[in-house]
Amino acid sequence: MLRNSSSGYGWVAIAFHWTMALMIIAMLALGMYMHRLPLTDPGTFALFQLHKSIGFVILGLAIFRLIWRFANPSPALPSAMPAWEKAAAHLGHIGLYALIFAIPLTGWLMVSASPWNIPTLLFGAVNVPHLPVPAALGTKAEAETLFKDLHELFAWLLILLLVAHVGAALKHHFLARDGVLVRMLRPASRTGAQDRPDAGQRV
Repeated sequence: MLRNSSSGYGWVAIAFHWTMALMIIAMLALGMYMHRLPLTDPGTFALFQLHKSIGFVILGLAIFRLIWRFANPSPALPSAMPAWEKAAAHLGHIGLYALIFAIPLTGWLMVSASPWNIPTLLFGAVNVPHLPVPAALGTKAEAETLFKDLHELFAWLLILLLVAHVGAALKHHFLARDGVLVRMLRPASRTGAQDRPDAGQRV
């Protein structure tokens, strides 16, 4: 089943979720590692180019994933979930999507504002144009610092949200036993009662 159903996610949504999850975790780890490298190291330039290239892939996937999400509404949350928990889940997902877009965009703006005018080569092959930076932000160096600070702040916020997201998924799986985590591992069967959002209520 490729499309989402009322009781679970389809293969497309599952593939988007886990592909982006692995790429985002790798990007966060790579970003932390790059902070320890001297800018004069020849390998640093290559790592920055790789970091930017993967960032553009994540941005592209995020756009397609959002389109797919609008075309394929997510399955309902378990009926037994408290209203505050449902609200927290929705706000958490909105925050994740916002940061997944904000982090690569601030990175792109940071590179665009840099006085060094370093080109971005998508996997060493395609030149990515710089974005226009508003003059109201001050000098190029000032704008670069602003976007750099935002880029790092958003990355740390994403880490916090990811920890909360994983914690909530484990809570649903081991404590609530409501099938919320399972439906992001495999598509729901059309007849399997265990795949219904409230199936875990009867365990």
